[in-house]
Amino acid sequence: MRLPDIVRARAESLGDQGKQWLAGLTASVEYHEKAWSLQIGEVLTGGSESLVLAAVSEDGTDAVLKIGLPGSADLAREAHVYRLAGGRGYARLIQQDSSYNSLLMERLGPPLANRGLTVEENISRICLTLKEAWIPLDSTHELMTGAEKAQWLADFIGKKWDELGRPCNKRTIEQALSFAEERKAAHSSTTSVLVHGDAHTSNMLAVSRNNESGDGPFKFVDPDGLFAERACDLAVPMRSWNPELLAGNTVRLAHKRCELLSELAAVESQAIWQWGFVERVSTGLVLRELGQEEESSAYLEVAQRLCA
Repeated sequence: MRLPDIVRARAESLGDQGKQWLAGLTASVEYHEKAWSLQIGEVLTGGSESLVLAAVSEDGTDAVLKIGLPGSADLAREAHVYRLAGGRGYARLIQQDSSYNSLLMERLGPPLANRGLTVEENISRICLTLKEAWIPLDSTHELMTGAEKAQWLADFIGKKWDELGRPCNKRTIEQALSFAEERKAAHSSTTSVLVHGDAHTSNMLAVSRNNESGDGPFKFVDPDGLFAERACDLAVPMRSWNPELLAGNTVRLAHKRCELLSELAAVESQAIWQWGFVERVSTGLVLRELGQEEESSAYLEVAQRLCA
């Protein structure tokens, strides 16, 4: 069993806890194989915080066994989101074991990211899948709210900007904090829905494993899981594909993208713009902290152009 390098590196970065997880993986896989009557197959790539294995259940159903890295991947929360969704717009949950930080889910096809589509084609498919996945929830959802997410982002941005040596101008940070405050104030339990929280093309898998056309349908995996306004989920496609925005008139192209998202998802454009800006600045700071300076600079440069 060859663990992907990125997963091994992530585990080793966590010290003794990660090393213990690595040492116990073989026994953990053997436990799940017996407890859930599985035939274990190949190691699957794509994630960075879990061992992901192809599996076949006793009744012949193709599945995926996921064993999360403790202290990094919270698969109990992920399983909770899958239960709330009940297979609508999300992969179907089959089994879950909190003591092993593991879950078994339906096996889907290749990600949307592998299809080689244009930005507009990707956005169209993201919006279509999100509209299926946005499910109203009652008060028992136990998820972070949009207001709490906005506050978390504001706290993170303010703290990391200073810690990282202020890698973008102050005006950009002030704008991000102002937008975060507006989205926090706009939160309403009556209009909020189940939100994925990281709706990018690598987290969208084709329902059919044999569909190579890119037309879908697709389902989401690896959810963060929030109870928030729909625009919160559109922040990710809004902040993505920086080369396209940097190659032309950044402001005009960004507004064009925002209007496309608004039209396709039937969501108010100002909320999309504000969530997208906040997430763009936050992501730029995260990447700077991880040492990915070139990619970080692209996020922050777009943000600064939008402010200017």
